[in-house]
Amino acid sequence: MEEKLKLYGFNNLTKALSFNIYDVCYAKTPREQRDYIAYIDEQYNSERLTKILTDLTDMIGATVLNIAKQDYEPQGASAAILIAEGSMKPAGRIQLGHLDKSHVTVHTYPEYHPETCLATFRVDIDVATCGEITPLSTLDYLISSFDSDIITMDYRVRGFTRDVNGKKLFLDHKITSIQDYIRPETLLRYDAVDINVYDANIFHTKMMLKEVDLQNYLFKTDVYELPPKVRLEIMNNIRREMIEIFSGRNIY
Repeated sequence: MEEKLKLYGFNNLTKALSFNIYDVCYAKTPREQRDYIAYIDEQYNSERLTKILTDLTDMIGATVLNIAKQDYEPQGASAAILIAEGSMKPAGRIQLGHLDKSHVTVHTYPEYHPETCLATFRVDIDVATCGEITPLSTLDYLISSFDSDIITMDYRVRGFTRDVNGKKLFLDHKITSIQDYIRPETLLRYDAVDINVYDANIFHTKMMLKEVDLQNYLFKTDVYELPPKVRLEIMNNIRREMIEIFSGRNIY
Protein backbone atom coordinates (compact mmCIF):
# COMPACT_ATOMS: atom_id res chain seq x y z
CA MET A 1 0.00 0.00 0.00
CA GLU A 2 1.57 3.28 -1.10
CA GLU A 3 -0.34 5.61 1.22
CA LYS A 4 -0.48 4.95 4.96
CA LEU A 5 -2.86 6.31 7.54
CA LYS A 6 -1.03 8.37 10.15
CA LEU A 7 -1.82 7.28 13.70
CA TYR A 8 -2.39 9.55 16.67
CA GLY A 9 -1.90 8.24 20.21
CA PHE A 10 -1.92 4.61 19.13
CA ASN A 11 -1.89 1.90 21.80
CA ASN A 12 -3.02 -1.73 21.99
CA LEU A 13 -5.47 -1.41 24.89
CA THR A 14 -8.42 -2.91 23.02
CA LYS A 15 -12.00 -2.77 24.32
CA ALA A 16 -14.49 -5.16 22.74
CA LEU A 17 -18.24 -5.22 23.39
CA SER A 18 -20.33 -8.09 21.99
CA PHE A 19 -24.05 -7.53 22.23
CA ASN A 20 -26.75 -10.09 21.38
CA ILE A 21 -30.43 -9.15 21.38
CA TYR A 22 -33.39 -11.51 20.99
CA ASP A 23 -36.98 -10.57 20.18
CA VAL A 24 -39.54 -13.38 20.47
CA CYS A 25 -42.90 -13.37 18.68
CA TYR A 26 -45.82 -15.83 18.49
CA ALA A 27 -46.57 -16.65 14.85
CA LYS A 28 -48.74 -19.75 14.50
CA THR A 29 -49.47 -20.25 10.81
CA PRO A 30 -46.87 -20.50 8.03
CA ARG A 31 -48.32 -17.29 6.57
CA GLU A 32 -47.87 -15.43 9.88
CA GLN A 33 -44.31 -16.73 10.16
CA ARG A 34 -43.42 -15.57 6.66
CA ASP A 35 -45.09 -12.20 7.26
CA TYR A 36 -43.17 -11.74 10.51
CA ILE A 37 -39.85 -12.45 8.81
CA ALA A 38 -40.75 -10.00 6.03
CA TYR A 39 -41.73 -7.37 8.62
CA ILE A 40 -38.43 -7.75 10.48
CA ASP A 41 -36.47 -7.61 7.24
CA GLU A 42 -38.20 -4.35 6.35
CA GLN A 43 -37.89 -2.81 9.83
CA TYR A 44 -34.22 -3.71 10.27
CA ASN A 45 -32.81 -3.65 6.77
CA SER A 46 -29.20 -2.68 6.10
CA GLU A 47 -30.12 1.02 5.75
CA ARG A 48 -31.69 1.11 9.23
CA LEU A 49 -28.78 -0.86 10.72
CA THR A 50 -26.28 1.53 9.15
CA LYS A 51 -28.14 4.50 10.67
CA ILE A 52 -28.00 2.88 14.12
CA LEU A 53 -24.27 2.21 13.80
CA THR A 54 -23.42 5.70 12.54
CA ASP A 55 -25.35 7.19 15.48
CA LEU A 56 -23.41 4.88 17.79
CA THR A 57 -20.15 5.99 16.20
CA ASP A 58 -21.04 9.63 16.86
CA MET A 59 -21.85 8.79 20.49
CA ILE A 60 -18.41 7.31 21.16
CA GLY A 61 -16.67 10.22 19.44
CA ALA A 62 -15.24 8.28 16.52
CA THR A 63 -14.95 9.11 12.84
CA VAL A 64 -16.40 6.89 10.11
CA LEU A 65 -13.77 5.78 7.59
CA ASN A 66 -15.71 3.21 5.63
CA ILE A 67 -19.22 1.69 5.54
CA ALA A 68 -20.21 -1.71 4.17
CA LYS A 69 -23.80 -2.97 4.23
CA GLN A 70 -25.71 -5.88 2.77
CA ASP A 71 -29.23 -7.35 2.73
CA TYR A 72 -29.47 -11.14 2.34
CA GLU A 73 -31.80 -13.70 0.83
CA PRO A 74 -33.99 -15.23 2.14
CA GLN A 75 -33.63 -12.91 5.16
CA GLY A 76 -31.20 -10.98 7.33
CA ALA A 77 -28.91 -7.99 6.94
CA SER A 78 -25.46 -6.77 7.96
CA ALA A 79 -23.64 -3.48 8.34
CA ALA A 80 -19.99 -2.83 9.20
CA ILE A 81 -18.16 0.43 9.83
CA LEU A 82 -14.43 1.05 10.07
CA ILE A 83 -13.75 3.83 12.57
CA ALA A 84 -10.99 6.10 13.84
CA GLU A 85 -10.90 8.22 16.97
CA GLY A 86 -11.72 11.91 16.90
CA SER A 87 -11.66 13.98 13.74
CA MET A 88 -8.62 12.38 12.13
CA LYS A 89 -9.14 12.36 8.38
CA PRO A 90 -6.85 10.47 6.00
CA ALA A 91 -5.52 12.37 3.01
CA GLY A 92 -5.75 10.91 -0.47
CA ARG A 93 -7.49 7.79 -1.67
CA ILE A 94 -7.19 4.84 0.70
CA GLN A 95 -8.53 1.37 0.01
CA LEU A 96 -7.18 -0.30 3.12
CA GLY A 97 -5.64 1.27 6.20
CA HIS A 98 -4.13 0.34 9.53
CA LEU A 99 -6.50 1.95 12.02
CA ASP A 100 -5.88 3.40 15.44
CA LYS A 101 -9.44 2.26 16.17
CA SER A 102 -11.28 -0.76 14.90
CA HIS A 103 -14.84 -1.50 13.86
CA VAL A 104 -18.54 -1.65 14.60
CA THR A 105 -20.65 -4.43 13.08
CA VAL A 106 -24.25 -5.61 13.29
CA HIS A 107 -25.97 -8.71 11.89
CA THR A 108 -29.62 -9.78 12.03
CA TYR A 109 -30.96 -13.35 12.06
CA PRO A 110 -34.76 -13.59 11.71
CA GLU A 111 -35.98 -17.19 12.02
CA TYR A 112 -39.04 -19.19 13.03
CA HIS A 113 -39.67 -22.51 14.76
CA PRO A 114 -42.81 -24.32 13.57
CA GLU A 115 -42.67 -26.84 16.41
CA THR A 116 -43.32 -24.10 18.97
CA CYS A 117 -45.08 -21.63 16.63
CA LEU A 118 -42.52 -19.02 17.66
CA ALA A 119 -40.40 -16.62 15.62
CA THR A 120 -37.13 -15.20 16.92
CA PHE A 121 -35.24 -12.13 15.78
CA ARG A 122 -31.59 -12.04 16.85
CA VAL A 123 -29.27 -9.06 16.51
CA ASP A 124 -25.50 -9.43 17.01
CA ILE A 125 -23.54 -6.21 17.51
CA ASP A 126 -19.77 -6.01 17.96
CA VAL A 127 -17.91 -2.84 18.85
CA ALA A 128 -14.11 -2.93 19.08
CA THR A 129 -12.14 0.19 19.94
CA CYS A 130 -8.55 0.95 20.86
CA GLY A 131 -7.53 3.96 22.91
CA GLU A 132 -9.49 6.23 25.22
CA ILE A 133 -13.02 5.74 23.91
CA THR A 134 -15.23 2.97 25.29
CA PRO A 135 -18.37 1.49 23.71
CA LEU A 136 -20.14 0.97 27.05
CA SER A 137 -21.74 4.42 26.92
CA THR A 138 -23.91 3.24 24.00
CA LEU A 139 -25.72 0.43 25.82
CA ASP A 140 -28.98 2.26 26.54
CA TYR A 141 -29.15 3.48 22.97
CA LEU A 142 -28.66 -0.03 21.59
CA ILE A 143 -31.24 -1.55 23.95
CA SER A 144 -33.83 1.07 22.97
CA SER A 145 -33.08 0.70 19.24
CA PHE A 146 -34.45 -2.85 19.14
CA ASP A 147 -37.30 -4.82 20.73
CA SER A 148 -35.10 -6.40 23.37
CA ASP A 149 -36.62 -9.39 25.20
CA ILE A 150 -33.33 -11.08 26.05
CA ILE A 151 -29.93 -9.40 25.98
CA THR A 152 -26.49 -10.92 26.48
CA MET A 153 -23.42 -8.70 26.68
CA ASP A 154 -19.72 -9.47 26.85
CA TYR A 155 -17.11 -6.78 27.48
CA ARG A 156 -13.40 -7.58 27.33
CA VAL A 157 -10.36 -5.33 27.72
CA ARG A 158 -7.11 -6.69 26.27
CA GLY A 159 -3.55 -5.47 25.90
CA PHE A 160 -2.14 -2.41 27.66
CA THR A 161 -1.07 1.17 27.22
CA ARG A 162 1.33 3.37 29.21
CA ASP A 163 1.03 6.61 31.10
CA VAL A 164 3.46 9.50 30.56
CA ASN A 165 5.84 7.94 33.12
CA GLY A 166 5.95 4.62 31.29
CA LYS A 167 3.75 2.70 33.75
CA LYS A 168 1.66 -0.02 32.12
CA LEU A 169 -2.12 0.42 32.26
CA PHE A 170 -4.16 -2.74 31.69
CA LEU A 171 -7.46 -0.96 32.37
CA ASP A 172 -7.93 2.78 31.91
CA HIS A 173 -11.43 3.14 33.38
CA LYS A 174 -13.27 1.87 36.44
CA ILE A 175 -15.75 -0.97 35.93
CA THR A 176 -17.21 -3.58 38.27
CA SER A 177 -20.19 -4.56 36.08
CA ILE A 178 -21.66 -3.81 32.68
CA GLN A 179 -24.82 -2.88 34.57
CA ASP A 180 -23.03 0.23 35.88
CA TYR A 181 -23.34 1.67 32.36
CA ILE A 182 -27.08 1.02 31.96
CA ARG A 183 -29.67 3.48 33.25
CA PRO A 184 -31.51 2.38 36.42
CA GLU A 185 -34.91 2.80 34.73
CA THR A 186 -33.79 0.38 32.00
CA LEU A 187 -32.50 -2.17 34.52
CA LEU A 188 -35.81 -2.07 36.40
CA ARG A 189 -37.51 -3.65 33.37
CA TYR A 190 -35.16 -6.67 33.34
CA ASP A 191 -33.87 -9.51 35.45
CA ALA A 192 -30.09 -9.23 35.18
CA VAL A 193 -27.26 -11.62 36.06
CA ASP A 194 -23.50 -10.99 36.03
CA ILE A 195 -20.58 -13.36 35.48
CA ASN A 196 -17.34 -11.39 35.81
CA VAL A 197 -13.68 -12.42 35.80
CA TYR A 198 -11.96 -9.34 37.20
CA ASP A 199 -8.39 -10.65 36.98
CA ALA A 200 -8.83 -11.12 33.23
CA ASN A 201 -10.89 -7.92 32.65
CA ILE A 202 -13.81 -10.00 31.38
CA PHE A 203 -17.37 -8.84 32.13
CA HIS A 204 -20.59 -10.64 31.19
CA THR A 205 -24.19 -9.58 31.79
CA LYS A 206 -27.40 -11.19 30.61
CA MET A 207 -30.87 -9.67 30.92
CA MET A 208 -34.44 -10.90 30.43
CA LEU A 209 -37.57 -8.76 30.32
CA LYS A 210 -39.62 -9.11 33.52
CA GLU A 211 -43.11 -8.20 32.36
CA VAL A 212 -44.57 -9.98 29.33
CA ASP A 213 -47.63 -8.32 27.76
CA LEU A 214 -49.03 -11.04 25.51
CA GLN A 215 -50.43 -8.55 22.98
CA ASN A 216 -46.90 -7.36 22.23
CA TYR A 217 -45.94 -10.90 21.21
CA LEU A 218 -48.87 -11.64 18.92
CA PHE A 219 -48.40 -10.97 15.22
CA LYS A 220 -51.58 -9.82 13.45
CA THR A 221 -53.73 -11.32 16.23
CA ASP A 222 -55.78 -9.58 18.93
CA VAL A 223 -55.31 -11.12 22.37
CA TYR A 224 -59.04 -10.84 23.11
CA GLU A 225 -59.86 -13.05 20.14
CA LEU A 226 -58.16 -15.96 21.90
CA PRO A 227 -59.77 -18.18 24.56
CA PRO A 228 -58.13 -17.98 28.03
CA LYS A 229 -56.71 -21.51 27.71
CA VAL A 230 -55.03 -20.63 24.40
CA ARG A 231 -53.63 -17.42 25.89
CA LEU A 232 -52.09 -19.38 28.74
CA GLU A 233 -50.56 -21.93 26.36
CA ILE A 234 -49.04 -19.20 24.19
CA MET A 235 -47.71 -17.36 27.23
CA ASN A 236 -46.09 -20.55 28.52
CA ASN A 237 -44.45 -21.19 25.15
CA ILE A 238 -43.08 -17.65 25.02
CA ARG A 239 -41.78 -17.83 28.58
CA ARG A 240 -40.10 -21.20 28.00
CA GLU A 241 -38.39 -19.86 24.89
CA MET A 242 -37.17 -16.77 26.72
CA ILE A 243 -35.93 -18.68 29.76
CA GLU A 244 -33.93 -21.14 27.65
CA ILE A 245 -32.33 -18.37 25.61
CA PHE A 246 -31.56 -16.43 28.80
CA SER A 247 -30.13 -19.52 30.51
CA GLY A 248 -28.14 -20.65 27.49
CA ARG A 249 -29.29 -24.28 27.80
CA ASN A 250 -32.21 -26.59 27.04
CA ILE A 251 -34.34 -26.71 30.20
CA TYR A 252 -37.75 -27.94 29.09
